[in-house]
Amino acid sequence: MTEELLHDLGFFGHYLHMHAGGRGGKQFVLATLHKSGGELTQRELLERTNISPAALSEVVAKLESEGLIAREPYQHDRRQLLIELTNAGEGCAAQMRHKREEFESRAFACLTPTEQAQLASLLAKLKEHWNQLEESEVNA
Repeated sequence: MTEELLHDLGFFGHYLHMHAGGRGGKQFVLATLHKSGGELTQRELLERTNISPAALSEVVAKLESEGLIAREPYQHDRRQLLIELTNAGEGCAAQMRHKREEFESRAFACLTPTEQAQLASLLAKLKEHWNQLEESEVNA
């Protein structure tokens, strides 16, 4: 039973990553910029995404080469770069947001509100337990 549960959790993780956007790629960076009004310094973007500096630099370079963002020196601190969504980037981010909202509205449609609450409660319990397991491994 536990093997099947872990397999299914892996499937759900992969499915969410593929259909709802990951937490480290271009979509996530565009969404973060979009939620933040379209611009952030590179330092602020790094703090909000929790992506390693090297990975963020790579993603930002790709987005810039695709014309979705622009980088320029930040006027308040010339050591910092301001990263801004271009018009194309704004359109792409808005389209991604719409797709995500559609996915979210359909994702749990097969469950009643009561079942959704039960699932949320069970997942919260499992998350707490796994966090405790991780803490005990770190302290061991």
